[in-house]
Amino acid sequence: MNFLKTNAATIMIMFAVIVTGYILGNSYLSKGKADPTISVTGLGEKTFDSDLIVWRANFSKKNMELKQAYAELNADVRKVKSYLKSKGITESEMVFEAANIQKEFAYEYDESGNVRSSYFTGYNLTQSLKVQSKNVDLVEKTSREVSQLIDAGIELNSFAPEYYYTKLAQLKITMIEQATKDAYDRAVKIAENGGGSLGKLKSAEMGVFQITAENSAEEYEWGGSFNTSSRRKTANITMRLKYEID
Repeated sequence: MNFLKTNAATIMIMFAVIVTGYILGNSYLSKGKADPTISVTGLGEKTFDSDLIVWRANFSKKNMELKQAYAELNADVRKVKSYLKSKGITESEMVFEAANIQKEFAYEYDESGNVRSSYFTGYNLTQSLKVQSKNVDLVEKTSREVSQLIDAGIELNSFAPEYYYTKLAQLKITMIEQATKDAYDRAVKIAENGGGSLGKLKSAEMGVFQITAENSAEEYEWGGSFNTSSRRKTANITMRLKYEID
């Protein structure tokens, strides 16, 4: 007993050295060993039809008198509105934006190409029109038949329709679930083939949401692509999961 009391400090130091050595030795032996985890990527994909169409067009009138140009343009607005209504498009689906006014000039040049003189040729007023509707078939058909307005003396510049989907938030959630399950199933198979079993989920990372035309060769964009030119689209998203291996 006296020996223990007398040498207590020395014994404690020796014990601490032994424990420290064990810890350091164990750390050294485990150094460089493979991290018992697995990372897998799953894909969620869905092809769908757009349920919203946006069609844009414009037309213009030109006159030396601004007041007269406005009167002629407003007459054309009434004709276009009446034509669209006859096709089944409601007034609430039409948006006529404020007219754009431009003063136009003609120029005369000298032999060196410098402007010698200019003179005013009139006011050019351009009216922009947007039709937004969930009746995709109707607006799509109408956009292809607007050449009929030429008979009414209106030269309508029609642009290609844009197609959108109003339930993207719900679609995205469904695709994330699909991609997560796909990644999980892959991880289970890999773990089983390696003689182990899948452990706890360590991390999950969502990839970029991409929307492209169906069966197209469109390239994905770093920040995510969003196709509006095709009515039928394909959306996809990836989920990267990291699991422990038991």
